[in-house]
Amino acid sequence: MDRRELMDDPEESQRMAFEGLMAGVWTAMPGIVESVNFAAQTVSVQPAIRGTVAGEDGLVALQNMPLCDDVPICWPRAGGFAVTLPVKKGDEVLLVFAARCIDAWWQSGGIQAPLESRMHDLSDAFAIFGPTSQPRKLADVQNDGIEIRTDSRSTFFKLSEGTITIKANIVHEGNYTQTGNYTQTGNYSLTGNYTHGGGTMYSLGKRIDGLHTHSGVTAGGANTNVPNP
Repeated sequence: MDRRELMDDPEESQRMAFEGLMAGVWTAMPGIVESVNFAAQTVSVQPAIRGTVAGEDGLVALQNMPLCDDVPICWPRAGGFAVTLPVKKGDEVLLVFAARCIDAWWQSGGIQAPLESRMHDLSDAFAIFGPTSQPRKLADVQNDGIEIRTDSRSTFFKLSEGTITIKANIVHEGNYTQTGNYTQTGNYSLTGNYTHGGGTMYSLGKRIDGLHTHSGVTAGGANTNVPNP
């Protein structure tokens, strides 16, 4: 038996009643992904904070909370653009619980009436990816720009003041337009046609565009010399 139940203290009784009421109000907590449904864009999440259960003997025990199933994933998305992530089992997540039942909205979108009267319920969670516990924190975080990166930072795209830095093998699809100078360090391999639309092209200090000339040319089947500078 709780000693507070033996105290004739109205203030304490009200405080206990308020604590009991608040115990059923869910706002946000960390969780761990158990499974992913990419077709529905939902996850099943195990809340990472244990709950308490009082037994018949009055003793309080800790136990895992029930899984939160069919939790909508919150992609960063607006204006016809989105950023998606390769979510997998074991990823950490922040569960945010809606103030009202989200079932009708999730199913049909738009403005909907709540199908049930529940409030701040475990059934109405959203999954926001990003929160990280200390054992899983990122290494080598940069403080001079924005990065899209792997956890190991073996591959990244970095935007800093006046500079974009990419560390990766790049696969390019679609058209490419270059305005300004281009400097290549390392090998360059091209498969397909290449059209030079204007300007002067040099290779090893010698002009190689459509206006370059050759010396020592003799009519017939002989080969020309290398281009003149």
